[in-house]
Amino acid sequence: MIPTIVWGTGNVGRAAIRAVEAHPALKLTAVLVHDPGKVGRDAGDLAGLGHDLGVEATDDVDAVLAAGPRAVVYAASGEIRPDEALADIIRAIRIGAVVVTPSLYALYDQRNAPPEMREPVLAAAAEGGGSLFVSGVDPGWGNDVLPLLISGLGTTIDVIRCQEIFDYSTYDQPDSVRYLVGMGQPMDYEPPMTAPTVPTMVWGGQIRLMARALGVELDEIRETLDRRPLDATISTKSMGDFEAGTQGAVRFEVQGIVEGEPRIVIEHVTRIHASCAPDWPTPPDGDGAHRVIIEGRPRIEVTVEATDEGGNRAAGGNATAVGRLVSAIDWLLDADPGLYDALDVPLRPAVGFLGRKHP
Repeated sequence: MIPTIVWGTGNVGRAAIRAVEAHPALKLTAVLVHDPGKVGRDAGDLAGLGHDLGVEATDDVDAVLAAGPRAVVYAASGEIRPDEALADIIRAIRIGAVVVTPSLYALYDQRNAPPEMREPVLAAAAEGGGSLFVSGVDPGWGNDVLPLLISGLGTTIDVIRCQEIFDYSTYDQPDSVRYLVGMGQPMDYEPPMTAPTVPTMVWGGQIRLMARALGVELDEIRETLDRRPLDATISTKSMGDFEAGTQGAVRFEVQGIVEGEPRIVIEHVTRIHASCAPDWPTPPDGDGAHRVIIEGRPRIEVTVEATDEGGNRAAGGNATAVGRLVSAIDWLLDADPGLYDALDVPLRPAVGFLGRKHP
C-alpha cells in the first residue's frame, strides 16, 4: 500500500482523510495540522468518521516528511498564503512524494503558469523524483474534464458555460463567507475574491485549460460582476445574522473571449439566502449544485448535486474534488516525475463498489 499523508484538516482535509482511508491502494500514515488544539486527536475523529483510525494528528512537519511518505494530499489553504503553500509542497516533492492539491490556483494550467511558481516545482521534481497535480476544489472537474467530455456529444458548440450555484447559509466558514466573498458587508465593501483580476487569477487557468483542449485561441479573459443587497435581515445556524442592506448575493463570470465573443465561461452565483436575487440561476433544490451548459446543437445541460456530511452540498463538492485528486495518486506514482494538470491526468473509474471501499 502507498504511505499517504493528509496535510490540513479543514473542509478539504476532512474529506481527504475519508478518501485516503477508503482507497484500497493507499494507507493513511500521518495527518498534519496547524491548530494546537487538534494535535493528538485521532484522524477518524477529525474526519467525522465515527471511529478511530489509529493515526494521531501532529504539527511536526519535519518528522512526518522524514518518514518518507510516497504521497501527500495537501489540503492546507493557499488562498491567503500561496508562498507558504508552495514552499510546503516543494518540500514534499523534493523527498520524492507525489503531491495532489487544490491550493495553488496558478498551477491549474501548469503550462502557462508564472515561471516563479512553475520552475521551482520542476526543479524539485528533477531533484527528488516527486510530482505535483493541482485541480480545483470548486470542483475542478466541473470546470475542465466534465465540460470537455460533454462537449464531445454535440455537433456544433457555441458556448461552454460552467456554473457553481450555492447558498452559503449552511457553509461553516465565516471568515471566507463574510470577508473573502463579502456576504453581510456594506455594498461599498470590495470583497477580495471578486476584486478586479482576482477571479482571473483563480479561474483563468481553467479557462485556458479548456481552450487548449478545444484547440481554440483566446483573444483575452474578461470578468463581469454583479452584487445584490439583502432586502431583510436573515439568520443562519452556523454564522449568525446578516443585516438588511448588506451584500446578500454575488454573481461573477470569468469569460474566455474567442473571436470577440465570450465562448468559454466559468460563472459563480452565490447567495447567503435563497430570497436574494431570485431572478439569478438557482439550484434545482437544496443549497447548491454544479451545472455545465453547452449552448449549440444540441443544447446540453448537466447538473451535478453532491452531498456529504449530513446532506451538505458544499461538503459534497469538496468530497468530489478530493476524490478526483486522491484517485490520481497511484497513476502519478506510475508516471514520470513532473508537473501535471487536468488534461494530463485521466479521470478514472472508482476502484471498487458494491460494498467495497472506494474514494
